[in-house]
Amino acid sequence: MVANYLMSVNQHNALVAAAFAKRGFSEDECQAAARFCELAAWHGIKTHNAIKALHLDELFGSQAGGCVPNATIDVLPSKFKAVQKWNANRKLGQATAFAAMDACCAMADEFGVSIVSVDNAFHYLWGGGYVIDAAKRGYIAYTCCTAALAEVVPFMGKFPTLGTNPHSWAFPTQDHIGFPICIDWATSTVAMGRVQQFIREGKQLPPGSGVDEKGQDTTDPNKVKALLPFGAHKGYGLSLLNELYAAYAGGSLPTLRSRWDQKPNGEKCTPNFFFQCIKPEALACDDFAASRDQQANVKAVLNDILGHGNADTGAMLPGQIEANNAALSAQHGGLLFTEAELAEFEHIAEEADVALDRAGLKQIEV
Repeated sequence: MVANYLMSVNQHNALVAAAFAKRGFSEDECQAAARFCELAAWHGIKTHNAIKALHLDELFGSQAGGCVPNATIDVLPSKFKAVQKWNANRKLGQATAFAAMDACCAMADEFGVSIVSVDNAFHYLWGGGYVIDAAKRGYIAYTCCTAALAEVVPFMGKFPTLGTNPHSWAFPTQDHIGFPICIDWATSTVAMGRVQQFIREGKQLPPGSGVDEKGQDTTDPNKVKALLPFGAHKGYGLSLLNELYAAYAGGSLPTLRSRWDQKPNGEKCTPNFFFQCIKPEALACDDFAASRDQQANVKAVLNDILGHGNADTGAMLPGQIEANNAALSAQHGGLLFTEAELAEFEHIAEEADVALDRAGLKQIEV
């Protein structure tokens, strides 16, 4: 059991919005940032909550010329009705991603499937939040992006030329199992946010996660200089996928991303996003076994996967951990943060000129 501080959603969102406002972001951008950080914290995502969002903005964003407050998205001409192409003009990633997923959902309503391709973006943090939100509205949703930095070495390589490059899928399975299935991962063994979390919490990394300045495996998060792809060549291939989506969209060299001081003439330093939504009925071939309809068929497949004694030995479906964390937040009526996280929030409050009374926060043993 670990002591956590309980912060109300309203208090958290007001603090996050104030912190982004202090950095010059518009009211809509501040609200999008707060909404995203709430979504991450509600689901227990420690690696991509408000602490990470503001730290990323400090390192590579509005504090470093990589993200432009109040930027306007340009929706570019497209000859394909179910495809939108955007130039984000380095707008806040969370605001861009929410808008892109909303556009995807609207197009999927009309065409059954849709794509939004985003160039000149700024990192949107936890992709799982956007696809879970879409799945709860009834869509099969997917997104991937190129991470802010190239900090992962390719399989059999020695120099980091890939981002942590996450993939996120979600399926509207809440009527069957109580939550959307969400398959969400960085393609490195751990996310760099996890390394930062472990530094904050004073924990060691599992072997095979990262390498030090000499390229040697290290479990000390303070010594990590680059990360390794998960599953050797498999994680490498999935990470490369993001780089190729970005390359087709207009992304530049991975090793230049967010390296604003190293940009040669004509190259770009921005990440790229890819979004896709599908209406489930668009996939139905209408020949379901045993006279089931589509929804009954999905439920039968999920029951079969966790059947045969699998659930009895601890097997679960992707998204269960996030759903459990969300249930915990709902149970306590707020967002739970560790002692180390609260210390970071106190720094954020100081920067934003917002009062944060530690003594006024309830402590919960979790």
